Amino acid sequence: MVGRYGEDVLAGDWRRRKATPEVDAEPDLVVEDAESGFCGAVVGFESGAVVLEDRHGRRRNFPLLPAAFLLDGRPVTLCRPARSPVPAARRRTASGSIAVDDVRAQVAKASRIWVEGVHDAALVERIWGDDLRVEGVVVEPLDGIDELSAQVRDFAPGPSRRLGVLVDHLVPGSKESRIVARVNSPYVLVTGHPYVDVWQAVKPAALGIAAWPVVPPGRPWKEGVCAALGVADPPDMWRHILSRVNSFADVETPLINAMERLIDFVTTPPS
Repeated sequence: MVGRYGEDVLAGDWRRRKATPEVDAEPDLVVEDAESGFCGAVVGFESGAVVLEDRHGRRRNFPLLPAAFLLDGRPVTLCRPARSPVPAARRRTASGSIAVDDVRAQVAKASRIWVEGVHDAALVERIWGDDLRVEGVVVEPLDGIDELSAQVRDFAPGPSRRLGVLVDHLVPGSKESRIVARVNSPYVLVTGHPYVDVWQAVKPAALGIAAWPVVPPGRPWKEGVCAALGVADPPDMWRHILSRVNSFADVETPLINAMERLIDFVTTPPS
């Protein structure tokens, strides 16, 4: 005689019963609500319930209860998928290139980039310093370029010892253009920008001025700029300029193009 409580709950091999599998309720997963028979695709979640949409566009909400759904005819427990971590924005250097994290600066290569003075070197470091350290390229300031030909000969450029030179006011007919014309080596690239001084390669907007002052011929350009802007002396003006430069966006395109060409040239592997 069967007891009032039906079958013995301990009867059978209960130890071998399998747990209901858990399945992530990914979008468009088609399941059936075991109790109501409503069948639809997962379209979202509301107040802790999964939202299913059937083929007629009807939507219903169902609690995420254990073994409450059928997938391919088999009971499953739907779980709300864990949110995928939002990838961090790729950090960029001041030059606009993608930053390389956890990489030590390389030992300096034999190749070099020369600039005319310490202000040029400081501005290059401000914008391209991270890139140059990764590449192992050292920037060295010169005291002008009047002796450029002799300095290039002393450097002895070659296939694995390239030289890039950044020159101010490199325009046709200038003294600088005549000096540069005397340098002739396939392992040397001399390029530059059209500005009188590297100061002028900084965009006026970065300094909060409409334009760089026009300095009358015969007057030292930096002194004229300081006088026009009401700054005591060039060192004070330079500190102000450098403090307002945060990235390549704060300098003029000719300087950017020139530096990018030089970096590419001196980092080209020997053929």
